Order: sequence, then structure tokens, then C-alpha cells
Amino acid sequence: MPTQQNLNKVDAIRDWINRCTIAIATDYTGLSVADMTSLRKALRDSGIEYRVIKNTLALLAADGSTKPDVKQIVEGPTALAFGYDDPLAAAKVLTDFVRVNRSALKVRGGVMGERVLTTQEIVALADLPSKDELMARLLGQLNAPITGLVYVLSAPLAGLARVLQRHVESMPQTEASTEAETTPEEAPAEELATEEPVAEEATEDVPAE
Repeated sequence: MPTQQNLNKVDAIRDWINRCTIAIATDYTGLSVADMTSLRKALRDSGIEYRVIKNTLALLAADGSTKPDVKQIVEGPTALAFGYDDPLAAAKVLTDFVRVNRSALKVRGGVMGERVLTTQEIVALADLPSKDELMARLLGQLNAPITGLVYVLSAPLAGLARVLQRHVESMPQTEASTEAETTPEEAPAEELATEEPVAEEATEDVPAE
């Protein structure tokens, strides 16, 4: 009969299984203590728990969980990686660790939702864009039509503003030329110039005393 300590462990494992978005089983045989520490840190930095679990306890926990298919990936020396947010994160960290460090770690398979994943499927998941990348792409695609619409709506206003600006810039030149053509002071000046000789002729006709 399981001890209370083991029953507590089963409850803890079942809680991890229930809460996770993905569970990935690995064979850690051949990993050094330093490698295991480095792997745990890389996973923890991405919000992923990595637990070395006894198979018997893992099977008991899976039976009463929302993901009983976890039993299909538990075999031999097993450490389970539990991802709670982006299900791709755990696959990325594990596959990157194996590739970069040429590690002896082996990915056996995983469970995501109600689906059991093979090793090849987990590697394929790791190659997909992350949740943040997909969100950034989606926002970019949503913003593109809005930006285009704003440009289209603002284009007529910008054109009108340019026409008005040109009109304003041309106004001083037009007013100056108009004033030059119709200056009222020029007409009297011409008249005075023509009247002066007439006055001089009138004085010449007066007989001297």
C-alpha cells in the first residue's frame, strides 16, 4: 500500500499534469549534474517545471488526471517537463538544449491536450513560431489595413492643404502687381506735368506795361 508520502507525491504530479498545456517525457540517462542543472535553469527561465518522477507514481497520477494519455510516454528513466503557458516553449527549450550542447538527453514524446505527440512531432513544434511571434505577426497584419485607411483618408486633406498653401504663397505677388497697375497717385503727377507748360504760355501773352 502506498505510503502517505507517496500519495502526496501522486497528488502533486496529478496537479502538474492537470494544469499543464503540454507534458514532455525525456530520458535523462547520461546527463552530468552540471548538464542537469543547466537544463533545469533554462526550463525554469521559460516557466517550465522539470521533474524526475518514479514511473509508478506517474502512472498513478495520470490515471486520475485530465490527461491519462501521459501513461503512454512514461517508460524507463523519466523526467517530465511541464509547460503551463505557450506549449511550444518546452519543445523549443528541450530541442535547443540537445542541439546546442550535443546533449545525451532524449525526448521520448509528449501529451498536448488530448493528443499524444511523437519525438518527431515535438521537434516540429519547436520549429514553429512562438506565441509571442505569432501575436506580433497578427498585430502587424491587423495594423496594416488601418494604416492604409488612415493614409487614404488623410490624402485628400493633405492635397487640399497644399493647394491652399500655394494660393496663400501667390497672394502677395498678385496684390503687388495689381497695385502697380492702379496706383491713384500716378494720374495727378502726369496731369501736373502737362499743365505746367500751359501756364507758362498764358503769361507770355500778357502785354508789358
